[in-house]
Amino acid sequence: MTERDLRLGVLNTLLTTPHRDLTHLHPLHQELCQADPLFYVHLAAWYARRGEVRDHKEMFIITLCLSACEGHREVGLALLRALPPYQVVRVVDFIKGRIIKVPARKGEQSASEPRREGLFRNLPRSLRTEVERYLREREAEPRKLDGAILHARKAIKRLYALLHIRPSARAQAILFDEEPPADSSLHALRLMARCTTPEEQAKAIVAHRIPYRVAATIVKAMTPEVVRALIEVMSPQELINNLGSLKERGALDDPAVQQAVQGKLEAAKKDERVAAFKTRVAVEAAGLSGQLAEQLEEVTEARIKARGQITRPTALLIDKSGSMYEAIDVGRQIGAMISSLCRETLWTYVFDEKATPVQVPEPSLAGWENALSEVYPGGATSCGCGLEMLARAGQRVEQIILVTDENENVAPFFQEAFTAYEEKMRTRPDVIVVKVGQCSDKLEKTCQALGFQASAFDFKGDYYALTNLIPLLTQPSLQDLLIEIMEQPLPARKAVLV
Repeated sequence: MTERDLRLGVLNTLLTTPHRDLTHLHPLHQELCQADPLFYVHLAAWYARRGEVRDHKEMFIITLCLSACEGHREVGLALLRALPPYQVVRVVDFIKGRIIKVPARKGEQSASEPRREGLFRNLPRSLRTEVERYLREREAEPRKLDGAILHARKAIKRLYALLHIRPSARAQAILFDEEPPADSSLHALRLMARCTTPEEQAKAIVAHRIPYRVAATIVKAMTPEVVRALIEVMSPQELINNLGSLKERGALDDPAVQQAVQGKLEAAKKDERVAAFKTRVAVEAAGLSGQLAEQLEEVTEARIKARGQITRPTALLIDKSGSMYEAIDVGRQIGAMISSLCRETLWTYVFDEKATPVQVPEPSLAGWENALSEVYPGGATSCGCGLEMLARAGQRVEQIILVTDENENVAPFFQEAFTAYEEKMRTRPDVIVVKVGQCSDKLEKTCQALGFQASAFDFKGDYYALTNLIPLLTQPSLQDLLIEIMEQPLPARKAVLV
């Protein structure tokens, strides 16, 4: 295999790995690192900037910090320094290993055997040193330390205790002695609990920037004034995450609160920390509708557009054969995600044993829902019929997204249809397979037989991960994506605090 094919294979593996499970991610990252150490370290730096999945970012750091390859540890430690405290703890805990007690299920008399999770290895001295620097950096600025403890008290306390790092006097007083200094946000939190009026509570929230999830355990009455103060100190992402809770408390019924929420959501459109698909999840989880739901959709589109533009003509082929409900839903989400990025034509077909074009009046989730509202799964599967329709219509594309389980069983089959399309249109489009349901690897093997490697994305219900497709689609070619990754500068460790 060529170096290019090996590196495309690395990207494919990254796309298809499971999420929310570091134990299963670890051997996969180990394999990627050993296969191409130079590409892996640049991919880690690139993914820290462009990636969306938290578990991958953590596992890149774990793998680099334990790697024996030259320069890997320095990059891993530099990336670690940029993590929030709760992720630093996850990295440390996974390397050291944890024994997790599993409570007894309903109807069982005894608990299950404790579960071992992690590597059960000693932390490298360099990693312990970097965590100590991480903590000292926060100790050097009292306000920064207070903010870190407010948002991640358990994580910060665990880092000190687990690594036997002596805390500063201020950290000792707040975390272990439970006697926060009078000038600390933690002391203000105690005073806020004694406030008798919403006005006093609101002033304390703004002055000390008390986070919502902390204030919600103390504030007795979420009056509009208190809610407005909480919204003022929230980041756009925090607001999006807590919209469901605010709605349950009836806070979103107040016109002044609505105005504050709308202002914060407007800022979210330009905030790089906002995860594109979390806004859609927030709409569904909170049961939001009307103007607020529309504004959240605008936030999603703005954050997706910020990821780049698709400059190549593209085809989206969605499998609607028997039992492919999930493929239709995933196709809808992908269409809504990428249609606003397309600067060239996006042709969309749904297919079973024949393909039908889909006309979408507007590039929004609502537009795609309307366009696919009458599409139901049924029939046999021909993964080549969409290509056949593209060829008949003279629609030349440079990349194809296939949402399917790859289990084709009637003609035209993908291999013959792809060859015919290539000959007629004089182009060989890149192929990205989004695998759903009980999927096989038939199309991937077919592409290998045709002399090229398809990109495969194994969808496991994680809609956040769909944004991983965007870098594959926004580059002029997959070769350009590989070049971008290799040109990603490697981060350097911060200087030691004096």
